[in-house]
Amino acid sequence: MRVLGIETSCDETGVAVYDTARGLLSHALYSQVKLHAEYGGVVPELASRDHVQKLLPMVDRALKEAGTAPSDLDGIVYTAGPGLVGALLVGSCLARSLGVAWGVPSLGVHHMEGHLLAPMLENPRPEFPFVALLVSGGHSLLVEVEGVGRYRTLGESIDDAAGEAFDKVAKLLKLPYPGGPALAKLAEQGDPKRFKFPRPMVDRPGLDFSFSGLKTAVLTVLKSAPQDEQTRADVARGFEEAVVDTLAIKCKRALQQTGLRRLVVAGGVGANRRLRARLKEMTAALGGEVYYPRPEFCTDNGAMIAYAGCCRLAAGAVTETPVRARWPLDSLTPA
Repeated sequence: MRVLGIETSCDETGVAVYDTARGLLSHALYSQVKLHAEYGGVVPELASRDHVQKLLPMVDRALKEAGTAPSDLDGIVYTAGPGLVGALLVGSCLARSLGVAWGVPSLGVHHMEGHLLAPMLENPRPEFPFVALLVSGGHSLLVEVEGVGRYRTLGESIDDAAGEAFDKVAKLLKLPYPGGPALAKLAEQGDPKRFKFPRPMVDRPGLDFSFSGLKTAVLTVLKSAPQDEQTRADVARGFEEAVVDTLAIKCKRALQQTGLRRLVVAGGVGANRRLRARLKEMTAALGGEVYYPRPEFCTDNGAMIAYAGCCRLAAGAVTETPVRARWPLDSLTPA
């Protein structure tokens, strides 16, 4: 089976072609970072318009790079949510239109399921079952995964997600957009012992996340601390250590509660080098393993949507999926 995957949930335009026999044949990705940088965040209307301009040429490019004609496709899959509704509609409308024109089925894919399954594009790939930490934008989730579509949410963010906290603290530190990578880079020059920030909700049972208080703690320190470059770096490092520790503690707890030893980490924050090192140490101490997609597949991309959609189509899914801003992951049916 060969599918075309389209991702337009937020500020990245992604297109890919995936084949069950040959693997990933092509993928194209365009980031709108420069477009939104002057506003300090994503402007939904601008994001939608840019998807309209970029998407169709990228589909042509991906098909050519994959040596694939429309007649070679068995389906077209697109991100149906969660995400910005206007941006989602761009991908949905094009995918469904092409499906009608080319005589192939089109199917909406859950954005977070795409992230969850992205490590399956790598070699070696994790085997089911496993625990997944999904840290993408406004989402922080711990999920027990028994198979495609067989998910049980163990914990989630009750206010700010990890990615949101990175971006908000980056703004407090007057770092350029996108804030997360800029903060991680600044933290490399920081002293991890100067500022000790709280590790939110680790002193109580449960696996939910809350990072809004951590952001407030950073703000409080910045109001009284010297405004020099080293202090900014030390604050960034202290904040990053707090987030990494919190995520590692919760992941360890999730593995222990489920009795599983495989951990999958996906989403933009999953590209953080300090987080990867900490989770590798933690899982090794438990006699387990941790899996990631390659860094370019940690951000939103068409390859993960193509793979997830291919799994769904191969299992016989044919029902059209309307776009939606919110869509609980554990509401999905097994493939």
